[in-house]
Amino acid sequence: MTYDQMLERVRYEGAYPTRERAEEAVRNVLAALGRQIVGNELVELASRLPAEAGLVLTAQVPDAEPLSGWGFVKDLAARNGATPATTRWETGAVLAVVAHLSGPDLLARILCRLPEGWALLFGQAQLRQPQPAA
Repeated sequence: MTYDQMLERVRYEGAYPTRERAEEAVRNVLAALGRQIVGNELVELASRLPAEAGLVLTAQVPDAEPLSGWGFVKDLAARNGATPATTRWETGAVLAVVAHLSGPDLLARILCRLPEGWALLFGQAQLRQPQPAA
């Protein structure tokens, strides 16, 4: 997928009126995502994205403490001066495309390394592991 194709897909997913608005969403979400993912998963994800998107993702300094899915949305909303509802929509539109490009195996590895609440942002079911009885 080219960067232009990625932007068009995000534009469709997010129902954005312009390509520029879709690109703003991609840049905001990928920059924030790049602060959450580290190691081999970050490098592998960047390699599966169009080069322009991969550069935005990898140009970030990782956060010291990873955020939950909801924490990610609230942090991104505060950074961009947007509402959490708008930011949740934006995040879902971008991460749905990222999930498609990453493939199921890489996405599963990424979700295993992130705190709770991220699966829904990627358009995946949030499954809980069974807990042993006390």
